[in-house]
Amino acid sequence: MPSLYPELQLYIDGEWLGAQGRPSETVFNPSTGGALGDLPHATFGDLDHALSSADRAWRTWRATTAAHRSGVLRQAAMLLRSRAETLGAVLATEQGKTLMEARQEVLGSAEVFEWCADEARRLYGRVIPSREPGWRQLVLRQPVGVVAAFTPWNFPMMIPARKIAASLAAGCTCIIKPSEETPAGVLEIARALHDAGLPRGVLNVVFGVPAEVSRHLIASPLVRKVTFTGSVPVGRVIASLAAEQAKPATLELGGHAPVLIFDDVDAERAARACATGKFRNAGQVCTSPTRFYVQRSAYATFVESFARAASSLAVGDATDGGSTMGPLASARRVAAMQSLVDDAVASGARLACGGSRLPRDGFFFAPTVLHELPPSARVLSEEPFGPLALVLPFDDEDEAIDAANALPYGLAAYAFTNDAGRIVRLSERVETGMLGINTLILAGADTPFGGVKDSGYGSEGGMEGVEAYLVTKYVAQAPAP
Repeated sequence: MPSLYPELQLYIDGEWLGAQGRPSETVFNPSTGGALGDLPHATFGDLDHALSSADRAWRTWRATTAAHRSGVLRQAAMLLRSRAETLGAVLATEQGKTLMEARQEVLGSAEVFEWCADEARRLYGRVIPSREPGWRQLVLRQPVGVVAAFTPWNFPMMIPARKIAASLAAGCTCIIKPSEETPAGVLEIARALHDAGLPRGVLNVVFGVPAEVSRHLIASPLVRKVTFTGSVPVGRVIASLAAEQAKPATLELGGHAPVLIFDDVDAERAARACATGKFRNAGQVCTSPTRFYVQRSAYATFVESFARAASSLAVGDATDGGSTMGPLASARRVAAMQSLVDDAVASGARLACGGSRLPRDGFFFAPTVLHELPPSARVLSEEPFGPLALVLPFDDEDEAIDAANALPYGLAAYAFTNDAGRIVRLSERVETGMLGINTLILAGADTPFGGVKDSGYGSEGGMEGVEAYLVTKYVAQAPAP
């Protein structure tokens, strides 16, 4: 096990808990296929301990001043920044994104904590002018309570940071179950908060069999709010469990993002920008641009330029500073890519580049560009979540918008155009939670992140992300009789 990779533990009630007879599973390095360490699973007793700890801590954390909560979050952000080099290497090792991307994720996570530290001071209520003399009508914003959070493996620090920082800023306590495939990043967030002086029980980090942990936590009457990021099928299960208890939930689910490239932009430059965005984190991004619809007059140039840019990527070990794309996260992701490519080619699609696993240790798949796809190709309707780009032509704006809106997903969409009127029309008509115009960069600590349709509901990031952990209380005060 590399010396930089930390010991894997649970974090419950301010204490670090190792295996100690608990069941465990092995965490693997996707660049080599080798084992990194053993991750302990929480027992049901551990989960109950986390629940009682979070409930007890909420009664004091909610009563702390906004200035104090802000200070803890800000100190944690400073610690994350100071540890970015080491944590970036840890992240690259366990998840497979390149060192540069991993460092950016650590720094982005620190920025989330900084933003939420500021926002903790701005959770204002309001006074409503009364209708009667001597009355006072107040609207208070108060923390919802104990939060159960569930996060995936593709952004092991950024996604947990959004949930942890926002819930703590609001005055809630949080029990988080991250992915068992990428546990170290969240544990390092917990370590930064621990070192920043976070009181015991305000944050608890548990691992285990996902279905068992989620059912146990969501069913507890101590949990008042659920937040989940992951696939659509699992999101529906989480939503159902929360609905059984009438608990509010925030769901950020899958996507299959369309990109509309019009012929009033430089097709070669757009292709290079799209390749950079598409193959970030090997395409394992919920907002990853995937369905590239190109106006017919620019189609051939775009396909050629896109394939050339994809083929030039240096695919290699994530911890090698020269790599521009790392491995997929697991062997099952490689198998999923091959299945989708084989189906598309068998259906009549053409390969512009890539299309197969790379012959080396680890879970590597070549950056792949498919074009001339028939409607029957599965990859046009199933989220690939990997380094597969699909290029299709269109003739006019209405056709492009219809194609963009054709799937039940609605997380992110993009367009490249210089037509001011078209930008307005796209902003109105494309069915998505987020729309990038001439950019593939959407997420920021200060901006809302969320989808529509099957891509979920609610937002993370920005003021909306913190408000998701607040409840509204109205207080009517009349003169004493």
